[in-house]
Amino acid sequence: MTAMRMTTPRLLALRVFLDDPVQERYGLDLAQAAGLEPGTVYPILVAFETAGWLSSREEEIDVRAEGRPRRRYYRLTPTGLAAGRDAVTLAAQRRGARSALRRPAW
Repeated sequence: MTAMRMTTPRLLALRVFLDDPVQERYGLDLAQAAGLEPGTVYPILVAFETAGWLSSREEEIDVRAEGRPRRRYYRLTPTGLAAGRDAVTLAAQRRGARSALRRPAW
């Protein structure tokens, strides 16, 4: 699996994909579900797809009839599913370790 630095926005996006691993998502849909700005989501999608964690496809529609541009849909790959679960678990463990090291202010 490709090692990747896990930022908070990346973890939020991963959690959306992991909530329903077979559901396809497009950028704006993912941004809204993760509570992120669309400009933040697209670099994440590119990074995940480059790492092999996501596959994508462009929808086939008549753009004139639909009155909107085509969407690119993304879905977790089996590699992405395993790596995503590992990344979320590791982040939770690190967060727990950091909070355990904190001492009371008094």
